[in-house]
Amino acid sequence: MSDTRPWIYGTDHDDPDPRTPEPGHVYVQLVGGPLDGQLLDVTGYSPEERADGALLMSNHGLHGPGGRSDYEPRPGAPDRWDWQGDTP
Repeated sequence: MSDTRPWIYGTDHDDPDPRTPEPGHVYVQLVGGPLDGQLLDVTGYSPEERADGALLMSNHGLHGPGGRSDYEPRPGAPDRWDWQGDTP
């Protein structure tokens, strides 16, 4: 049986448990685009940073390795960030 828990964005490829959230941390779910379904740890983000969203490194986006995917909070559901597109 495969593990269906979401992957946590930024975990190392050799992390023995890349799907277990850290206790006491705050996560948002990434929706759409190349990082769809992953969780992003926003514990250290200020309220302003959370409102702005994030450009996240993604090897699987439109621009390949080194490209970034733009995710912004969903209006009315700040725990879900929607994909806005990719940038080099």
